[in-house]
Amino acid sequence: MSLRETEVSETTDAKAAGRRGRRGGGRDARRAIRKSAAEVHKPFVIRKLKPFEIVDEAGLKIIEDNADTILEQVGVEIRDAPHAIERFVKAGAKADGNRVRFPKGMCREIIQKSAPAVYTQHARNPARNVQIGGDTTVFVPNYGSPFVHDLDNGRRYATLNDFENIVKLAYMSPHMHHSGGTVCEPVDIPVPLRHLDMVYSHLRYSDKPFMGSVTAGERAADSVEMARIGFGGDLADRTVMTSLINASSPLVWDATMLDAAEVYAKNNQACIITPFILAGAMSPATAAGVAAQSLAEVLVGIAFTQLVRPGAPAIFGSFASSMSMQSGAPTFGTPEPAIILYTVAALARRLGVPFRSGGSLTASKIPDAQAAYESASTLIPSMMGGVHFVLHAAGWLEGGLAVGYEKFILDCDQLGAMAKFADGLDLSPNGQAMEPLLNQPPGEHHLGTAHTLQNFETAFYRSETADNNSYEQWSDEGGLDAAKRANKIWKKQLANYEAPHLDEAIDEELKDFVARRKSEIDAGGE
Repeated sequence: MSLRETEVSETTDAKAAGRRGRRGGGRDARRAIRKSAAEVHKPFVIRKLKPFEIVDEAGLKIIEDNADTILEQVGVEIRDAPHAIERFVKAGAKADGNRVRFPKGMCREIIQKSAPAVYTQHARNPARNVQIGGDTTVFVPNYGSPFVHDLDNGRRYATLNDFENIVKLAYMSPHMHHSGGTVCEPVDIPVPLRHLDMVYSHLRYSDKPFMGSVTAGERAADSVEMARIGFGGDLADRTVMTSLINASSPLVWDATMLDAAEVYAKNNQACIITPFILAGAMSPATAAGVAAQSLAEVLVGIAFTQLVRPGAPAIFGSFASSMSMQSGAPTFGTPEPAIILYTVAALARRLGVPFRSGGSLTASKIPDAQAAYESASTLIPSMMGGVHFVLHAAGWLEGGLAVGYEKFILDCDQLGAMAKFADGLDLSPNGQAMEPLLNQPPGEHHLGTAHTLQNFETAFYRSETADNNSYEQWSDEGGLDAAKRANKIWKKQLANYEAPHLDEAIDEELKDFVARRKSEIDAGGE
């Protein structure tokens, strides 16, 4: 070893030893301050960045015209829902059996006449109300997974206990603005009954906004009634649920989704009208083709909500995944879905309604490098594209088949980083930092300046899961990778969980309703 290499090695060892020796109250105190600052609740993200545009007005007009042509010449199939067909025909559409065709511009005119561009979803705790639309972004947990995954037990079927755990973790995360809906499928509860336990869990274990059941019109009605009870007996026409209504792509709307949408719209509850598309299977393989089909399906769905009740809140939803042409499996984090997201986001802005898309999506089975790369490649376009309602923002694994405990924690950390990114460039006097720039002589560092001392706790986003220590300190503390660190975090959070306040009389009424409805359903009353 050369003399210079020896000097560098000795210096590094000394610094590392010094770092290992300075594990006293000072660092713990600073960590407590940072933790306290991070836990200040922000009910939603306000984006100061303009949405990133990739298609000019002429290109968007082409897609809009293509969607209108699809609706006029092909139409959509409306299955087992004559009441929906009747509404459309009365509004000017033409029906041939279950096939309904729409004059050009009809659906857009209905939507733009009454659908709100911005609405508030109220939470049990008014401090957690969220604005959906405009310059905001709302992060919402994983949805619909029948499996869960954690490092201790691997992949297994989800239970009601898992459902409650994810609700609790979402409630505790300062970066998660919403409790979500079917954060996982509690398969230990029979399908006709589980919506009651899920809605109760959202109302009991969180006071953030939530989503209702959409698997049948009766289950949507149960969700509305439980929300009424949970909000003190009267919704007062407030929107307290934003629930997911999926088209059966390509170009089919069925009674299950339309019945649920009708219940919610009648009660002034919001519907996310979303085509669920694997490009190349449920739509053409090209981005422009996916965008045109998505727009056509959404125009029909949102128009339906406005025919049910003009002014009912509705979101333009888009879930478009690429697929492996070799195996048929969905793929995530690829460029094409990002292109679709940016394009369809612009179409939603032109339509004048809020937009849902994106998330932290991956095909990986575990929280590994593939999961991180693919999730980042989905989450960044979600922010850059101006998505208002980001479903699957945390926890998604295995193409949505599983929700991961560790993945949930790692994703939430990235949501915090995205919220910081959304603040954009600070041009306040403090942000411009002219005082230290003018008063600090050339060649002298800024570590001890008053400006640095005033800003050092908040100047940069501090990850809750990343390890930025020296190799020696990381090794001394167990040499844990990101997933193992997240494993410790979610366990600590659940151990420290405290339920939000819920009036005992309301809780008892909710429990009575659940018990009564389960008895009626078991007796064949649904």
